[in-house]
Amino acid sequence: MESGCAEGLGDFPSARADVLELDELLSDEERAVRSRVRAYAERRVWPSCAALWDAQEHPSELVAGLAGLGIGGGVLPRTCGAAGLTATAAGLALAELARVDCSLSAIQMIHGYLVPSTIFNLGSEEQKRRYLAPLCRYEWLGAWALTEPEAGSDAGALQTTATEVDGGWVLRGRKRWIGNAPVAKVVVVWARNAATGAVNGFLVEAEDPGLRVSKMSGKIGLRCIQNGDIELADVFVPELRRLPGATGFASTTATLAASRVMVLWQPLGAAWGLYDVCLKYLSERKQFGQPLVASQLVQAKLMSILGHCQAMALFAWRVTRRHERGMVGAPEAGLAKAWCTQRGRECAALARELMGGNGMLSHFHVAKTFADMEAFYTYEGTFDINLLLAGSAATGVAAIRPAGSTKSRL
Repeated sequence: MESGCAEGLGDFPSARADVLELDELLSDEERAVRSRVRAYAERRVWPSCAALWDAQEHPSELVAGLAGLGIGGGVLPRTCGAAGLTATAAGLALAELARVDCSLSAIQMIHGYLVPSTIFNLGSEEQKRRYLAPLCRYEWLGAWALTEPEAGSDAGALQTTATEVDGGWVLRGRKRWIGNAPVAKVVVVWARNAATGAVNGFLVEAEDPGLRVSKMSGKIGLRCIQNGDIELADVFVPELRRLPGATGFASTTATLAASRVMVLWQPLGAAWGLYDVCLKYLSERKQFGQPLVASQLVQAKLMSILGHCQAMALFAWRVTRRHERGMVGAPEAGLAKAWCTQRGRECAALARELMGGNGMLSHFHVAKTFADMEAFYTYEGTFDINLLLAGSAATGVAAIRPAGSTKSRL
C-alpha cells in the first residue's frame, strides 16, 4: 500500500536524538538488534505505515517481516524458539519500531513479548511446546485478554468466570480493548474461578465454539493494531489449556509489571522519531526568507523535545537494567511507565506545534504519532493509576479505595 510519506518528507530522517550516546551503555548484541530493527522500520515500514494507519488496516506483511529480525519472543530463551534477548534489547526493538510506527510497536509488544512471556512463565511444558515456537516465528498471532467493559484500571474487579466441568472449564463473560484479538490464533484469557474466586489464566483458540470477536472501530490512535471486543459464550477450554502457574491475581500483576518495563520504551522511541522528523523538516522548510529552525521559539521547543529524549532514555535504560537483575516491582515499573509517557506526550504536543499545518497530516508523521502517544499514555495502566500504585509503595498509604472502604483493592 502506498502512502504520502515520500511526498511529504521523503525518506525517514537519520537518527539524531541520542546526543548523550546511549550506545555506550549497550552491549554489541543490543546495538546489533537496534540497528536491524531501525533499518527495517525506516526502509520497509515507513513507506506504507501512514496509509495503513489511515485505513485502520492490520499490517500483515509488516508483521510477517518481523520474523527475520531476531526479536520474536523477546527475552525468552532460544531453546523454545525465541530470540533470547536481554530486556534492554527487547525494549530497544520496541523503541525503534515506535520511532517510525507506534502501531507496529504495539503489535510486537503484545505478540512478541507479553503473550509468549505469559505462556513461558505460567504455562505447562506441553503448552510451551505447542505455542511458543509458532508464536516466536510469527506464524500465529497472540492476544492477551484482561480488560473488560466494566474493569479497566480496576482490573481486580473482572467478572468473566471460569466454571470447572468434566474435562475442562467453561468460560463466560466479555473482554474489551483486546489488542490483536481479531487476528489472533490464540488468546490468553483471564477469568475468575467460579468456585474459589481466584483469577486463573486460559489459552483460548480462535476456532473454539462460543468465542465471538468483533473489531473495534473509530480509534484515534494506534489505528493499525486491531483491538477487539470478545464475548465468551460458554466457551469450553480443556484442562490442558489452563495455565497451571496462573493461580491468583498476583501472577497477573507480576506479568503486567514486567510488561510496563517494556512499554516505557515505546514513548521514548516515538519521541526519538518526532525529534528526527522535526529537525529535518524545520531545517529544510523556509518561511520569511530563512529556515524555520532559525527561529528562537522553534529552537527552544525543539531542544525541549531533545532534552526529554535524553531523560527518558536514561530512565528506560536504568529501570530495565534493574529489571534484568530482578530488582523492579510493580511500583517502580508503574512510576517509570507513567513518567515516560507523560514526557512523550509533551514531546508530541511540541512537535505538533512545530510542524504547523502539516502537523495535522498523517503522512507527515507527527499527527499520527501525536494520536498514538495518547494510547501509550493510557494503556498498561493509566497515568494516574500508575502514579498511585507507586505512591502507595513510597508512602505506605493506599490512595486507591472503593467507596466506604479504608483498604486498597490493588
